[in-house]
Order: sequence, then C-alpha cells, then structure tokens
Amino acid sequence: MQREKTKFTPKDMAYIALLVVVIAVCSWISIPSVVPFTMQTFGVFCAVGLLGGFRGTVAVLIYILMGLIGLPVFSNFNGGVGYLMGPTGGYIVGFLFTALVYWLLEKLFGKSLLCRILAMALGLIVCYAFGTFWFVEVYSRANGPISVAAALAMCVLPFILPDAVKIFLALLITGRLSPVLRIDKGIKNEEKG
Repeated sequence: MQREKTKFTPKDMAYIALLVVVIAVCSWISIPSVVPFTMQTFGVFCAVGLLGGFRGTVAVLIYILMGLIGLPVFSNFNGGVGYLMGPTGGYIVGFLFTALVYWLLEKLFGKSLLCRILAMALGLIVCYAFGTFWFVEVYSRANGPISVAAALAMCVLPFILPDAVKIFLALLITGRLSPVLRIDKGIKNEEKG
C-alpha cells in the first residue's frame, strides 16, 4: 500500500504558524516564583491539543528551528545555536519529543480526554528525562560532575506542579476552542498509516 503524501492546505499552514507564534509568545511570559518559570510548555500543549499530534509536532519543530537560526523565540528573548546547545537546551529539544509522544499515543488510542491527558503527561516526562540527561552532560563538561539527582532537584522538581497546571489549562482551553475553531474540519489529509 502506497503512503499518500500529506498536503497542508493554506488553512493548515495558517493554524500551524499561529501556534508557532503562541509557543514563542508563551516562552517570553515569565511567571515569578521561587524558581521563575515560563509558559513554553503550555504553548507546546496547546499546539498538540489544538492541531493534533502531527501538525502540533510540525509547529514545535518550526519553533525550535526558528530559535536554532537565531530568532529570539526562546525564554528571555534568546535564540541561536549556542543557547540551544547550552545546559537547558535539552528541555527545548525535549518539546519535540513531547509532541512526538502525543502524536504516537493519539494515533494508537485516539483523542479521548483520558488519552490526551496521558499523552501530555507522558510527553512531559520524556521531555524531563531527555532535558535532564542533556543538562547533566553539558553542565558536567563545563563545571564538573553533577549527579542526576541534583539535576532533577534543580531542573525538574520545581517545575512539576506548574507544568501540571499548564497541562490542565491547555486541556481546558483546547477543549473549548477546538469545537469553535473546528481546526480538524479544515485539515484534509492526516498522514495515513
């Protein structure tokens, strides 16, 4: 069976571009806290929640590529290869894994609320794992050895509760917007398996 190529309609491309902008704007929003955090992951969750796994993954990939070429789309208006290759760059690359996990679980189990919750949570765990191992590797080369436990305490534990809230908000917002925007109605060719 020949695989049909996925074609993006102008409406698809507009929605993908819109969600790339949402992710970028969310990365610039910093919430003051004991450990300040941004809304980047919220933007990623909105992208996959509204566009679905495939188009959401495309949006996240475009966002990362924009930052890679130097556009200031990352937190604190950062961008460039140097920033992405820095200690916390693995968490940004991990957003792509979050989207891929969402896409995989959506293809396997559908788009029920439970599936979307699990897909976002598991995607976040994969992002945490990839980002933490990246952090340990890069930080250890520059500053000396650091344990995985210390990296988790610094880079993951303070963000678990805020990220859980972001998942909840993304599910709430995408659940309300999806029927109104009817994004799925404008998407003609989902990749065929």
